Amino acid sequence: MERTTSAPDDTRPGVSASAGLPKLDERDDRAGDAAGAAAAAIFTLDDVSVAYGGVPAVEDVTFALRQNEITAFIGPSGCGKSTLIRCLNRMNDLIPSATVAGKVLYHDQDLYADDIDPVQVRKRIGMVFQKPNPFPKSIFENIAFGPRVLGMKGDMNEIVEGALRKAALWDEVKDRLKTNAFGMSGGQQQRLCIARTMAIEPEVILMDEPCSALDPISTGAIEDLMLDLKVNYSIVIVTHNMQQAARVSDRTAFFNVDKVEEGKRVGKLVEFAPTEKIFTKPDDTRTEEYVTGKFG
Repeated sequence: MERTTSAPDDTRPGVSASAGLPKLDERDDRAGDAAGAAAAAIFTLDDVSVAYGGVPAVEDVTFALRQNEITAFIGPSGCGKSTLIRCLNRMNDLIPSATVAGKVLYHDQDLYADDIDPVQVRKRIGMVFQKPNPFPKSIFENIAFGPRVLGMKGDMNEIVEGALRKAALWDEVKDRLKTNAFGMSGGQQQRLCIARTMAIEPEVILMDEPCSALDPISTGAIEDLMLDLKVNYSIVIVTHNMQQAARVSDRTAFFNVDKVEEGKRVGKLVEFAPTEKIFTKPDDTRTEEYVTGKFG
């Protein structure tokens, strides 16, 4: 993937790949402090644009995402929501034709600086995808896989149990940890994927339409889980479900698709505000029309 902006002035060749990222103990201190004070910015996006093969997908996004909050990205298909969320942990690096312009700051550190290791970024900023994607392994091995690859220390049984408890799944699977994960229900598989993400001790969990393939009961379980998790994690969710965004998020970003020239369309940020404002008194008429179902 090509990066189209230069690294910040403090980028130093030869520095350790993870040197610019906050240390785990610093990260944990910040999380504790956030509980008793106004949430600090965890991500700051400054004029971020993404293109695939030179064709713009989303342009000119500027806002700050706060710590220990749930932020929802909403908008019609093709407006760049999923493209943008993948910028937050450098998943777009895996697409050779993708180019990112502008700055994506994580605790004031440019995630795209030359001395930043994308693997370390994805350890701190985990992701859950639209469809549950458990590995063809046992429930236990699904959770243990990430910590083993990363060489995490500690008792693996405790790591697995802790992650499953955080995902509110332990009591349902504790007696069948050695069975194949494909035998779980769809909702359980998605919570397993959330547990797998938490097992590597991230600070942020990105969720790209995590409930789109689930029934209403499983969706409710995932939503309840998100509300529990935001005490210790920051969450960003892409969703087409307006009710879901209204129920779980603290702030909402509404994106729309603009026609820039004949045959070409690009995603644009229309409005970013506290969720209650977006759904009750938005500033832009396009936002009101979308959340009330007049288009999209």
